[in-house]
Amino acid sequence: MPLVRSRLIRDNLAGDILESLFQRWRRPARATKAAAGVLIAADAPLIDRAAALLEERSQSSGVHLAAQILATYAALDDAGRHDFLRALAARFVPDVAGIRAALAAYDAEPTMARLSAVTRAAEAPRQEVLRRLNQAPAGTAALVAMRADLLRFLPDDPSLAALDEDMTHLLRSWFNRGFLVLRRIDWSSPADLLERIIRYEAVHSIATWDDLRARLLPADRRCYGFFHPALGDEPLIFVEVALCSAMPDSVQALLAPDRAVLDPQAAQAAVFYSISNCQAGLAGISFGQFLIKQVVEDLGAEFPGLATHVTLSPIPGFARWLKEAAGKGDGAAAQALAQGAPDATWAETDPRRQALLRLAARYLLAERDGKGRLRDPVARFHVGNGARVERLCWQADTSPRGMAQSFGLMVNYLYDLATVEANHNAYARHRVVNASGALHTLLAPARAA
Repeated sequence: MPLVRSRLIRDNLAGDILESLFQRWRRPARATKAAAGVLIAADAPLIDRAAALLEERSQSSGVHLAAQILATYAALDDAGRHDFLRALAARFVPDVAGIRAALAAYDAEPTMARLSAVTRAAEAPRQEVLRRLNQAPAGTAALVAMRADLLRFLPDDPSLAALDEDMTHLLRSWFNRGFLVLRRIDWSSPADLLERIIRYEAVHSIATWDDLRARLLPADRRCYGFFHPALGDEPLIFVEVALCSAMPDSVQALLAPDRAVLDPQAAQAAVFYSISNCQAGLAGISFGQFLIKQVVEDLGAEFPGLATHVTLSPIPGFARWLKEAAGKGDGAAAQALAQGAPDATWAETDPRRQALLRLAARYLLAERDGKGRLRDPVARFHVGNGARVERLCWQADTSPRGMAQSFGLMVNYLYDLATVEANHNAYARHRVVNASGALHTLLAPARAA
């Protein structure tokens, strides 16, 4: 991180601390004065305090009231939080008459000023409520946690969908790439940050501090994360990287405790073997694309000999899809399931092995969801980022989890900076997937059938 940027971040954080202390010092004991001169009792209904926040004209009083609302919300149980979010969605809605008036004025005189008036009229007032809540000390973290609650309630309460759209819109602005700070995480990082890495690891669990040390301390291992100044040492997403002599095909070999450490200057491949999103409340806010591209550039600058940037990724939905396909009368899927779990005795030419690989290629490249996207979430992530589906890896994850979710299969996604943008555009615009010839060869029999 450049020195100037580092100083700016420290200055901003110091300012936040001073502001927090100042607000605590001046905090009223029992009530907050609203703009109209009405005292808002500390025990007033939370949604009424949100309405008072929207009308507040004093910045200092508004900051205190926002902090009070967020603290009260955090103390609620799930039922209370759900009630507040439902009320927030229902109460602060756009004024339909105002929208119609603004549209009529624009039709009569289609100027940019009138168009701006339409935009202002169409914005739900709850967005301004959220902006004002964000001004409280630690308000950003509290709103991220609030959206995590909302996402838990949303599947059973579609009335929250509009509020989720508003929160997503604001969070995308607050967490855009310009605010994100890339940091390397290593064995000398603060202990509380290392504990978070253990807790948030979502792909290959970290059981002990020794496991974590083996991923961070050796010279041929790297870990990078995106951070936001408003969240301090709370990572948004992190990626674990292994520097290798060649493209790997086994995660057990990659993470073996007795493996030989490679001189990083001799490495030919940078392997992204685990990418973990850390904040449930930021689901749908994409960081991975920026993270991987930034890490590729940084590693290339540090190790010019790196020729390959590739993942060793799980296929988390394959076994589930295969069972669903078999249940729907898919003969190939049913036959594959009838063969039982594969093992190391299935030779490369074994028909059972080839059949399972063909089905995996079909699942990764051809199976889509209702929106035309790749069905597998990890494939959707990497292909959406511009990677090429490079190679299926047999018996690559023989852990109980790996066997349960994909019969031990994993996949390499290749990041070639020369083609990553074209691959991204092809998938984003036309749902076209770039895959190696080997994958297309595996898929060809399924297409012919």
